[in-house]
Amino acid sequence: MGEQAVERAEEKAEGAEKAERTPAEDFFDAAVRLLEEVRDGEAAAIEAAGKLLAETISEGGRIFAFGAGHSSLPAQDTVYRAGGLAVMNLLNVPGAVGVNVRPATLGSALERVSGLAAAALDSSPVRAGDVLIIISLSGRNELPVELALNARARGVKVVGITSVAYAAQTSSRHTTGTFLKDHCDIVVDSRIAVGDAELTAEGVGAPFAPASTVVTSAVMQAIVATATGELARRGVEPPMLRSGNVDGGHDWNARVMDEYADRIFYR
Repeated sequence: MGEQAVERAEEKAEGAEKAERTPAEDFFDAAVRLLEEVRDGEAAAIEAAGKLLAETISEGGRIFAFGAGHSSLPAQDTVYRAGGLAVMNLLNVPGAVGVNVRPATLGSALERVSGLAAAALDSSPVRAGDVLIIISLSGRNELPVELALNARARGVKVVGITSVAYAAQTSSRHTTGTFLKDHCDIVVDSRIAVGDAELTAEGVGAPFAPASTVVTSAVMQAIVATATGELARRGVEPPMLRSGNVDGGHDWNARVMDEYADRIFYR
């Protein structure tokens, strides 16, 4: 077989393989690529965030996490979680956390309301010396920016998990013209593209298959894992929760939550 014939055969085989791929396979590949990119490119920021959590816990501080809309899912994933730190708390902003309001579009509208973040902080247990993790894909809306600004003004350390690409390709909705990333002590770039959709296909009018939840949840768990390892390195027993579906799990969790009752706000 001649060289050109071999090339044509290889191209045909590659085309057939591509044609047989499913959207599910394409999504998994895209998600894995993003996870690897964040793992390698944001390792230093994730380590810094984990060490900040460990230092705060060691010194008696409290940990809070917030996300609006679907960005609340990675925050909630670390609260009261088997295999996680018992001292992870959700900062609640009524109507903005999750999609539990009707119409769901109200939650999006609340992200653009000035003063809501300050009011939420005023009514929360967050105080100087604590850490607040703010998750916002775009980082452009009033709520996450105002939340970071107000938290730092109160002496709270802020970790932002956001897509830095939005700051370069969109405009801020905050009166200062700034983004979440501009008001954080530590920023972890989720590397998610503007629009948060990984796939396109003929006959589908818009990009689809968002990966931000997968990636940001992994970042949150990586930060908690880093904090856990750092606490152990410091000689501090990490306040871990166990599954309630294993023997002794409930008793274990009750002991941990009693010991750290002054830093747990979901009981």
